[in-house]
Amino acid sequence: MKIAFASTDNVHINDHFGWCKCFYLYELAGGEWRFVKALEAKDEIAEEIDKLGYKIERIKEADILCAAQIGPRASLMVKSAGIFVLKSEKENKPIEAMLCDIVKLANENPPLWLKRFL
Repeated sequence: MKIAFASTDNVHINDHFGWCKCFYLYELAGGEWRFVKALEAKDEIAEEIDKLGYKIERIKEADILCAAQIGPRASLMVKSAGIFVLKSEKENKPIEAMLCDIVKLANENPPLWLKRFL
């Protein structure tokens, strides 16, 4: 499964989906993860719907989006694109800690949303 993180530094989950200038894509397989690539997302589009559509297009490889914040309209649009939205429960949570949490969930008792990616 691939997870796109909204981050300003590729260390912490600390960016808002709609304002994010670069998403960081990780792949999780067999209890291990690896950084895949940075997905730049320019913030030059004025119209909100167009901007959100562009951001979703940038992360289309991802199965899951993890962001510090995401608005309700954006969340619905991301979900409609087939990407699961996972909001970080802690401000500035390290990406590595979230990956560890997901691996732990997958190995113990995965919720339904996670089972579809395993």
